[in-house]
Amino acid sequence: MKSIFSRENLWALLLCLILAALVVFTASSAPVWIYQGF
Repeated sequence: MKSIFSRENLWALLLCLILAALVVFTASSAPVWIYQGF
């Protein structure tokens, strides 16, 4: 069984954290673009 913290999983986790941070920061300041996407 491969390690959970492989290079691919670390990059995926980092990407998810960055996306989550962007959503939180932009939603707190200007949540308009979120509704424009739907």
